[in-house]
Amino acid sequence: MPEFDAIADRRTVTLKGGGELSLSWAAVTHRGMRRELNQDAVLADYPLFIVADGMGGHLGGEIASASAVDRLGDLVRDGRINPKSIEKALSRAVKDIIAHPEATDDGTGTTVTGIFLETTGVEPTWVTLNIGDSRVYLLRDGTLAQVTTDHSVVQELIASGRLSPEEAENHPYGNVITRAVGPSESVHPDYIRLDVLDGDRFVICSDGLTKELTDFGIRHFLLENEDPQVAIEQMMQACLDNGGRDNISIVVVDVRRPGTRPPDLTDDDTDTAERGSARRPQTSISGASSPEADSAS
Repeated sequence: MPEFDAIADRRTVTLKGGGELSLSWAAVTHRGMRRELNQDAVLADYPLFIVADGMGGHLGGEIASASAVDRLGDLVRDGRINPKSIEKALSRAVKDIIAHPEATDDGTGTTVTGIFLETTGVEPTWVTLNIGDSRVYLLRDGTLAQVTTDHSVVQELIASGRLSPEEAENHPYGNVITRAVGPSESVHPDYIRLDVLDGDRFVICSDGLTKELTDFGIRHFLLENEDPQVAIEQMMQACLDNGGRDNISIVVVDVRRPGTRPPDLTDDDTDTAERGSARRPQTSISGASSPEADSAS
């Protein structure tokens, strides 16, 4: 049986507006069953949780994802996490990639996807960030929703109406992304703000997970396992049992905030068995907004 080591931790956060919230999380990454190298990297260090899926010839992808995670990890140690500092860190990561002699492939780069907890205001806020086709999912009130939108050729075809989600499953351009952190790419992620509600569970993952598990499968393992470490271990094992065609990285973050409760969601169609669907589910998430206007704060 394949072996993998998950990391897990927890934190109690005192809020400026009064009260506390408790976070628990777990993270794991694995090269899968068919790849010689693991070009993924993960960061799970409060208040920032990131998955980076590297790409590029030779060691390029491994270098790119590690550079991004290392630079973002510096922000955690410095205690300054906001969109402006994140973009500066990613710019430094690009310089690191360019300076590395083994990362000369034109296609060298990495996805960067994740969440961070913002506690500077009276009310705490989750902020998601995304470049590429790694994903953030949110399980709220029993419904799983994909929060981020893939930056991929297939997603653009779906959005324009030229491709259905069903046709996207085995599309030849399924692995082609339109944005990445790399020498010739923008380092400005998409951001979305979310309310912090009791019982929320986030999944941050590379596409190695969604190639092997449907949204229905991800939801199943979350609902069946309250412990985030057990949840990611079971998801990882299922991915490997299903073939493990790519590197696989999973982070699960759980929220406990007494006195808040999830609102009703408007739709339930994210509970779907579409394997690796690139579409963004139509479920609306209460309290979601884009922080583009204050991204320089």
